[in-house]
Amino acid sequence: MPAQPAAGHTGAHLGGLAQQVIPQQEARTAVETTAVLPYARSRASSRTRWVRAWMMTLPIDVAALTTPLLLTQTYWRGMLAYATLAVAILWSGGHYRPRRHVSILDELPSLGGRLLASAAVVAIIAAQRHSSVEYVSEFMRDVALSAGLIIVGRTVSRTLIVFVRKHRWVEHNAVIIGSGPTGLELARLLRRHPRYGLRFVGCVDAASRQETGALPLSGGLNDLEHLVRLLECEVLIIADPDCSESVLMETLLRPGSSRCDLWAVPGLWGSRSQGGYPDHIGAIPIVKIDDVTFSGPRWAIKRASDIVFAAVALVVLSPVLLLCAIATFLDGGRGVLFQQERVGRYGKPFKVIKFRSMRPLDEQESQTRWSIADDERVSPIGRFMRRTSLDELPQLWNILRGDMSVVGPRPERPHFVEQFSARYPNYAARHRVPVGLTGLAQVSGLRGDTPISDRARFDNYYIENWSLWLDIKVILRTVAEVLRAGGR
Repeated sequence: MPAQPAAGHTGAHLGGLAQQVIPQQEARTAVETTAVLPYARSRASSRTRWVRAWMMTLPIDVAALTTPLLLTQTYWRGMLAYATLAVAILWSGGHYRPRRHVSILDELPSLGGRLLASAAVVAIIAAQRHSSVEYVSEFMRDVALSAGLIIVGRTVSRTLIVFVRKHRWVEHNAVIIGSGPTGLELARLLRRHPRYGLRFVGCVDAASRQETGALPLSGGLNDLEHLVRLLECEVLIIADPDCSESVLMETLLRPGSSRCDLWAVPGLWGSRSQGGYPDHIGAIPIVKIDDVTFSGPRWAIKRASDIVFAAVALVVLSPVLLLCAIATFLDGGRGVLFQQERVGRYGKPFKVIKFRSMRPLDEQESQTRWSIADDERVSPIGRFMRRTSLDELPQLWNILRGDMSVVGPRPERPHFVEQFSARYPNYAARHRVPVGLTGLAQVSGLRGDTPISDRARFDNYYIENWSLWLDIKVILRTVAEVLRAGGR
């Protein structure tokens, strides 16, 4: 018979075995309970999909800033100026941006500093316009009252926002991109804490995580656009997807998914958000990614500026356009204007209008000839117009029609778009916005025979960092280029 182990040894062996088995059972239980399932959407939230937090915050701020006008109308001009300036500074500081963790204590330092800066500007102007110390002191008391009411109003609005979120009266469907541990924890937090205003409805990731992901998948990355429509998704959260950045960007830039609000968990934990104070879901830091395409207020501002600029330029430059047309006619006869197919926003083709600088042999040459800079068929007049970019002035009409923008990526022909998109992963991303009469790449010296990868990099930088001032800078640099004839 085999020797029996001693009782003490048996107990120690069983104890060690139990220590090995129990963690395995706990691990299996944890894996079995990781399935975070969406819950039914409330009737109220189905009717409030359009509601955003700033719709409550902004009116309360305006009411607080203008309340002193109910007490006295002596300083109504100054109070209106202060209210406008304060709202503008708060808006630029991200105080009307969406936030997941809402707390007046988080935003109080930034809020107080911006209100103080607004009050200081108004105080300096008031002191310059009115020499009476009594007048200025009374006015500043009203300014201080409105600033205090802003803080009170913000406290009320933040309390109301958290209240309606907790009761699921306002919530937005969210899909998590990434099925790793971070994605799993986010799903659990959204399921457990409705105060963040998001309802977890699914998860997508690369096919490589179909079996290994901690969070069950609703589909792959290629299914994201379909799931956005099917699940009425309004928010996408990038956690830790198992894919390259180029693949992820290609997925996010599709028309269906690009309309969603985009949030991301920073790759480096502890990163601060651009809004001036950090945002988070539970203990997971999260940042709001600005629109990857021009949409909403940003698109309205850009489109309005394009219309104004193009209309004014057509009127002011009409004598120049007439001279160019006459010169082109005298140089080569009829056919002053030349139309060529180019690829615009979302890959849609359109006809770009230019002054003719030479006549191609046929349509095939027009579509596939890369550069005519050294072509002997280009006349001296045509060469001058190309070097000064005067041949592109008719594109102002394309801008008015909405085919183009004043500033944007260079419009390219379909033949080359197909080639470059296949060769350079980030090239197709330029088409998420309208193409432009001029652009950051062009004024940075990337014209003619220059690397396409560099052009795409500059174009995507422009899109991701767009501002009205950036457009103005590009236009000013374009004027400088034209004056020194720096064209092709």
